[in-house]
Amino acid sequence: MENFLAKAKFSSRIIANLEPQTKIDIMMQMADHIEKNRDIIIKENSKDIELGRKNNLSYALLDRLLLDEKRILSMTNSIREIANLREPIGKILDGWVVPSGLKIEKVSIPIGVIGIIYESRPNVTSDTAALCFKSGNVCVLKGGKEAQYSNKIIATLLQEILSRNSLPSEIISLLPDNSREGVAKLIKMDRYVDLIIPRGGEDLIKYISQNSTVPVVKHDKGLCHIFIDESADIKSAINISINAKCQRTGVCNTMETLLIHRNIAKTILPKLKEEYDKHKTKLLGCEKTREIINIEIASEEDFYTEYLDNILSIKIIDSLDEAIEHINIHGSGHSDSILSENYSNTQKFLDEVDSACVYVNASTRFTDGAEFGFGAEVGISTNRLHSRGPMGINDLTTYKFKIYGNGNIRE
Repeated sequence: MENFLAKAKFSSRIIANLEPQTKIDIMMQMADHIEKNRDIIIKENSKDIELGRKNNLSYALLDRLLLDEKRILSMTNSIREIANLREPIGKILDGWVVPSGLKIEKVSIPIGVIGIIYESRPNVTSDTAALCFKSGNVCVLKGGKEAQYSNKIIATLLQEILSRNSLPSEIISLLPDNSREGVAKLIKMDRYVDLIIPRGGEDLIKYISQNSTVPVVKHDKGLCHIFIDESADIKSAINISINAKCQRTGVCNTMETLLIHRNIAKTILPKLKEEYDKHKTKLLGCEKTREIINIEIASEEDFYTEYLDNILSIKIIDSLDEAIEHINIHGSGHSDSILSENYSNTQKFLDEVDSACVYVNASTRFTDGAEFGFGAEVGISTNRLHSRGPMGINDLTTYKFKIYGNGNIRE
């Protein structure tokens, strides 16, 4: 492990100094190479799908695991989009001259070696590799065992392009020890690793946050809410609520709890239930909700639960303040939305809900690097420092001060 990470650290000096156009050219080669080998990727992915079925993975998890031609095309498009983003390295973030005559520049630089620990979705392998490469970082990837064949072939294809361009394979590599013990070693290697980014289940995030000696940017669970205010447009609110829950149930930006103002509940709840029944969504509700529609009872624990499945908790709320309080107590700081035609209410919601992404009259499903114009994201950070929300190339940089003098000495 130490020898491998030492090579990764050395490689970080090489990638940090690649010319912007060189990085673009190499990334375009990577996208083409993955596209040309999509049949091999699908074949390897089918091994993961078969094992997943044998291990009784849920439909939602199998959906996250699946790679088909459409998703592979999306992967390659993401690489190309990231390649064409504005160069994040070497930007002068600020500059000034101090009384001593020194000229000071604050300049963006790569973070260095980034360990990324993730589960299920094999497209994360190519997305995070591309984001790290564009931002001049080495990435050490540790995917879930359920996607081992998919991750390995994608990483291998990317490394083949590195080799063609006489670059070390350690710039993009899978962690050689895929076990829990391997992760435990990685997160203690602060001599070689500059940042750990975990994205996955609550237990994984908790373990890494409590045990890592390397700085961690958490990509915690997505317990997302929508609050339907009493002034909401009914038709629009129904469309958004259905999209936020049903468009894709097994991802972190899916709504898990729907809050409804009591003054609109009797009007909108029966219509919502009719639509959710079409999608076979299991609804759980508070006592007030169950007085209006016939669904199962929601426990207090349900309002703290990220289902990642076609299940939704519903609660009737007496006021905007109560909705904000509920979200700030039960939510995970990921993505929350208000559906309202009242400007004052929308602004209060935006200002007081303590989440990375807060929406007005839109689905939480838009919390995504590609949708935000980042090409992709390493994950959705629920940290307050140093990055928050979809984490793109600019969040994979730090800075240094460059100071220019002319024989200056301090008096």
